Amino acid sequence: MGTAVVTGARGIGYEVGRGLARAGLRVIFAVRNIELGEEAAHTVRTEYDADVTAEVVDLADLNSVAAFGKRLRTRHDRIEVLVNNAGVVMPLERETTSDGFELHFGTNHLGHFALASALLPLLKEADAPRLVVVGSLAHRSAHIDFDDLQAERSYRRMRAYGQSKLANLLFMTELQRRSDASGWGLISTGAHPGFARTEAILRPDDSRAKRGFTKLVSGLVPTAESAARPIVFAATSSEVTPASYYGPSGPGEIAGRVGPAKLAARAQDPVLAARMWEVSEALTGVRFASD
Repeated sequence: MGTAVVTGARGIGYEVGRGLARAGLRVIFAVRNIELGEEAAHTVRTEYDADVTAEVVDLADLNSVAAFGKRLRTRHDRIEVLVNNAGVVMPLERETTSDGFELHFGTNHLGHFALASALLPLLKEADAPRLVVVGSLAHRSAHIDFDDLQAERSYRRMRAYGQSKLANLLFMTELQRRSDASGWGLISTGAHPGFARTEAILRPDDSRAKRGFTKLVSGLVPTAESAARPIVFAATSSEVTPASYYGPSGPGEIAGRVGPAKLAARAQDPVLAARMWEVSEALTGVRFASD
């Protein structure tokens, strides 16, 4: 039985964990809220008679990420799948992580970047390791502002979120290049959920009018279970190829059967990906072992 680590245990993360358990994998929910994580693990464990547990990690705290990685390296010989799923979705005001990074960039990208580095030794021990980045439709209109990565001069929540998701996919691109160059045997791939009916859609800081509109729209879009399917596919299917990207195949990639998804040219730019990697290493202080 292989082992999969999934960050987040609410909404899509929970459904990804369910899908991986159903596929026969041992699942570790990596969560900030251990009570929620253990509840999710118990539910999936009961439903599928599967090996499902929860471990604490705060992606907005690099010390927490490092401690989590150390615990897993002590307890496990290998990990077959890492799904970088959890994320921050557009708080109204600019917030920062415990390390002083803008919350989207620090959590969605830098936290997962450091996590992948911490778990790479375990992934490299697996026969066919796979890392899945969860992207977003928002990456297509996003740009990386290297002059204001932390949104200190100007914070716009949609722009900050989009930048973090583009950074995720640049990481996917560069990780595959490094795996190929170093012989890690890793498949680095990505998937996006489309537009799912989850708790991430409706935020407490939204206006009454926006909340009403969102509730109306959410009734017309997929559930978290169906939105998780592209991610489960990316994590388990034998059809997945290196540096590939999947999502719903319906109009606008909002819903529908799983298929190849549109990946922005910027997300595949090797120069931009290499620069993003170097900046991420400098900011986090982590390195990916090449041997």
